[in-house]
Amino acid sequence: MSTPTYDIILFGATSFVGDILTAYMMEQYPNGEGIAWAIAGRSENKLNELKVRHNAQAIPHIIADAANPQQLEAMVKQTKVVVSTVGPYALYGEPLVKACVENGVDYCDLTGEVQWYKRMVDKYETTAKQKGARIVHCSGFDSIPSDLGVYYLQQQALKQYGEPCVDVKLGVAKLKGGASGGTVASMVNIAKEAAKDSALRKELKNPYSICPSGHGFTKRQVNISGAVYDDDFEQWLGPFVMAAINTRVVHRSNALANNAYGNEFSYSEAMLMGKGGKGKTRARNMGWGLGAFMVLAAIGPTRWLLEKFILPKPGEGPTPKEQLEGCFEYRFIGKTQSGKKLSVKVTGNRDPGYGCTAKMLGQAAVCLAGIKKEEKNGGFWTPATIYQDDLIERLIAKSGLTFEVIDS
Repeated sequence: MSTPTYDIILFGATSFVGDILTAYMMEQYPNGEGIAWAIAGRSENKLNELKVRHNAQAIPHIIADAANPQQLEAMVKQTKVVVSTVGPYALYGEPLVKACVENGVDYCDLTGEVQWYKRMVDKYETTAKQKGARIVHCSGFDSIPSDLGVYYLQQQALKQYGEPCVDVKLGVAKLKGGASGGTVASMVNIAKEAAKDSALRKELKNPYSICPSGHGFTKRQVNISGAVYDDDFEQWLGPFVMAAINTRVVHRSNALANNAYGNEFSYSEAMLMGKGGKGKTRARNMGWGLGAFMVLAAIGPTRWLLEKFILPKPGEGPTPKEQLEGCFEYRFIGKTQSGKKLSVKVTGNRDPGYGCTAKMLGQAAVCLAGIKKEEKNGGFWTPATIYQDDLIERLIAKSGLTFEVIDS
C-alpha cells in the first residue's frame, strides 16, 4: 500500500461543526505544519469560501460527496485518518464507513446515534479487523468526556485503592451551550426510526446493545427518566439526553478492555438539578420535557411542525459568542467492591456540543493518526480503549479540558 498523502482529511468541512473544526485545526496546525491535513466536501465553491474565511488557502481540498462511492474511495486512499462531521449518520454516514473499512483506513466521527453505531458494528467489524481499519465513533462531546472520564476515574482508583470502581455515577453539574440543526436532526431521526420498528425500540432499551457478542454482562442498569433523589450527590437528578449513547459506549469500553471495570459494573448518567422542592420540580420538568419531545418527534404531523417552526435547521447552531461563553462540568462518583469512594470531575471551557466537540474531535484524529497499526489492530474501538492517556493529555494541553480528582 502506498504512503498516504495526508495524515487527516476533514470530511464535511463546510458543515456547522466542520467549519469550527477547520478553524481549530488552523489554530493548532496552520498550513499543515506538524500534521498534513486536508478538507473535503461536495461543493468546491463552499470549500473555497471556507478557506478564505479561515485564511486556509494553503490547505488542500478534495471534492467528495457522501452519496458517491467512487469519490469516497478516491478520497480515503489519500489519508491515514478520515474525520466525518456529516450527519445524521444514520442517513448519510454508511458509505464513508464502508469505504474506510474496505481500504483499511482509520475513521472517527461525532455521532451520538446508538442504533446506527450498532448497525455499523454488525455489518463491518469483521472486515475492519481483516483490513486493519480502526473505526472510532462517538469522538465528540458524546462520548469522550463520559468514556474518558470513567477511564480516568478507574485509573485513579487502581492507583489509590488497587481495585476498580464497580459502580459509577455521572452527574452533569454544568451544561451551557446550544444545539445545532444537525444534532437535532439526528435526535428526530432516532425517534422516527423507533416509532416504526418495535425491534429497534427494544434494542434502544438494552444498555449493552453495542457490546461485543458474548460479553456476559447481566447487571441491571439504572435509567434516569424522571425525578430521582440521589444520596451520593445529595440532590435531585433529572434525565440527561446524552445518556442513551454515553452509557452504551462506556459498557462497550468495559467489554473491549476484558471487563476491566468488573462483570457487575454499573453506570448511570443524569443532570444534577439541585436540592429541595425546587430541585425536584426542575428534575420532574426535565423528564416531562424530554419525554414530550421524543413523543412529538415520533409522530409525523407534530414532527413536521417541530421541524418547520421550532427546531434549528441544518447548518444552524450557536453563535461564535455563545460557543465562547459555553461550558460543561461532569462529576463522577465511583465506589469499589470493598466500599471505597472516589470522585473526579471533567470540565470544558467552550460550548460542549460545538466549541469543545471540535477540539475533542480534532485531537482525537491527531491521536489516531499517531497510533501504529501494530499497537492497536483493526476493529470498532471506543475512545477509552484506543485514545486513552494520550488523548487526555492532549485535551488538557490543547483543548481547554480538565480531568482531576476532587474527593476520595
